[in-house]
Amino acid sequence: MTRTLSVLLGTVIAASTLTAAQAQELNLYSSRHYDTDERLYSDFTEMTGITVNRIEGNADELIARMEAEGANSPADVFLTVDTVRLARAANMGLLQPIESEVLETRVPAYLQDDENRWFAFSQRARIIFYDKTEVENPPQTYQALADDQYEGQVCIRSSTNVYTQNIMAALIAHLGQEAAQDWATGVVENFARAPQGGDTDQLRGIASGECDIAMSNTYYYARIIREGDEQITPEQLANIGWVFPNQNDIGAHMNISGGGVAANAPNRDNAIAFLEYLASDQAQQYFSAGNDEYPAVPGVGLAPSVAALGIFRPDTIDLSDIAANVDAAVEVLNNAGWE
Repeated sequence: MTRTLSVLLGTVIAASTLTAAQAQELNLYSSRHYDTDERLYSDFTEMTGITVNRIEGNADELIARMEAEGANSPADVFLTVDTVRLARAANMGLLQPIESEVLETRVPAYLQDDENRWFAFSQRARIIFYDKTEVENPPQTYQALADDQYEGQVCIRSSTNVYTQNIMAALIAHLGQEAAQDWATGVVENFARAPQGGDTDQLRGIASGECDIAMSNTYYYARIIREGDEQITPEQLANIGWVFPNQNDIGAHMNISGGGVAANAPNRDNAIAFLEYLASDQAQQYFSAGNDEYPAVPGVGLAPSVAALGIFRPDTIDLSDIAANVDAAVEVLNNAGWE
């Protein structure tokens, strides 16, 4: 007895065949903590009859759990919000390569692991924000953040944050490690304060006047547009401008949310079907409308809060190249004294 997963909304996906002998369930280990993702899970269950059992937590803790569980791990899918953790899980042998014509066709090649162990399903641009009342000539490139003219103005996250490590790894891939080291050292010299807090805190730093320039993922700002923020008034928000950097060369750096099938997945076919569902038009629209992200699949419409940021050129570097430079990125950040 077989069953075919079909996902509609402009796209019909013929997915993995599921045997009746299998338990119709999926064990998801996820570090995504967004209430809006509930719709993803409930709709997948409604379409397939597969129950999604979730274990949510910090990505590093989930990776450690999967490693400790070994061959007896119940995990079917590992879902997280950055390339660093996906690459780490894959390199530890916790994810398995899969064959899926749906994923190969729908997800651009540069948003996939070279060995098909993980795939990106949503994106966030990491861009430069600034105080329009204080900064007459905002930096137009990531490299410009190290310029002397911005001394004492920059707020940014710590060196242990995966977003910082991701963009550092990307710059190493683009510029080489020596040039990236010079950049990191220059940015540290331009800090307005020691790195602290999350991306929203960097935006709040601009609003409060503690810093004039900050780096943040777009979805944090888009969320404030949609929902507001108790520490940022509408007037302060209106004074925050943004720049999509490096539009004349490498493009704006993109962070991703993605997932892969666990190495010892007891419900492997269900896991592949779930990843294929995440690449459907319906799920891709949820990522944008529900969490202010950019879809990974080309051609899917954007939520108004995301579209309000404008059209830009993204960096289309292969994510595997970023993953390969993460260790070097940590070294560069440490050498620069980036706290």
